[in-house]
This record gives sequence, structure tokens and C-alpha cells, in this order.
Amino acid sequence: MPIGAGVVVDRRRLLDIVDQMRAAMPNEIKEAEDILRRRDEMIERAEEESKIKLRRAEEQVDDILSNESIVKAAEARADMLVREAEARCDRMLLDTENQARARMAEAEKLANEQMDEADRYATEMLRRLDDQLQLFGKNVRVALDSLETRPVEAAATVE
Repeated sequence: MPIGAGVVVDRRRLLDIVDQMRAAMPNEIKEAEDILRRRDEMIERAEEESKIKLRRAEEQVDDILSNESIVKAAEARADMLVREAEARCDRMLLDTENQARARMAEAEKLANEQMDEADRYATEMLRRLDDQLQLFGKNVRVALDSLETRPVEAAATVE
């Protein structure tokens, strides 16, 4: 049978070669198919493993972000509590200072009232003492006057 550019090949020989090829091909094809199948399985496993690792990594990132957000939320809450406590302390300090000023003013007022009362009492006592001293002084003068006029009267009666 002529093939190509005038080459003649024996038909039996060609059929033998084709049969040999057919016989050899299934093994090689099977091996190639097996290699391809194993390659596909390996790719599939690798893809599954990469998906699993990717999911794990995403979960870790989510956990980290969640923990980070929890930490940030806790820090924000702590800052807020510190500010509230400082504000409460400031208010308490201001209230205490105002109460102290009010008590101090009340004490000063009471002290002034007591001083005024003491001054009034001392003035009253000094006036009474002055009146008594004046009365005592008058009595002393009267007694002196009576003593001074008596010897003159006694001398006048003796003469």
C-alpha cells in the first residue's frame, strides 16, 4: 500500500506495527491516565489543604481581630471609667471645698456673734462696776465729809 510520497509499506507489517502500538498504547495510556489521575488528586488535595489552611488563617485573623477589638473595647471602657472616676473625684472635692467654706463662714459668723455678745456682756458688767464704784465713791465722800465736819462741830461745842 503506498503511503505518503511514494513509499510502499507492507500491509501485514503495517498492521503488525499498529497492533503492537495498540497493545503497547493501552499500558502507556493507562499509565499516563493513572499519572494524570494522581496529578489531579494531588492538585485536588493541595487545593483542599490550601482551602483548609486559608480558612484556619482567616479564623486566626478573625480571632486576633476579635481579641484586638476586645482589648481596644476594654481599654476604651477603662479610659471611660478613669475619666468618670476623675470627674466624680473633682465633684466630690469641689463639694467638700464648698462645704468647708460654708462651715468656715458659719463658724466665723458664730464667733463674731459670740464676740459681740461677750463685748456687750463686758460692757454691761463694766457699766455696773462703774455705777457701783461711783456709788462707792459718793459714799466715801459723804463719809469723809461727815468726818471732816464732825471735829469742827466737836471743837465748836467744846469752846
